[in-house]
Amino acid sequence: MIQKLTTTDPVIDEIHRTRREISDRFGGDLHAILADARQRQAASGRPVWSPELANKPMHPSGGSTVADNSETSPAAG
Repeated sequence: MIQKLTTTDPVIDEIHRTRREISDRFGGDLHAILADARQRQAASGRPVWSPELANKPMHPSGGSTVADNSETSPAAG
């Protein structure tokens, strides 16, 4: 039988309390919660990760250390 932990973690309790407060503020409307989060994010002026920018070089200098395999000779047979 799996037993539940009887101890409480104040950090986890605060996370749950904050989640309930946010949900109550927007009547549980996830679209409204997301719209508010996006508005606050844009107003912060902080950089935000974007999947369109993922895996692209930060400094396109052209000086790659990866070998260019486009001009390889055929394997000896």
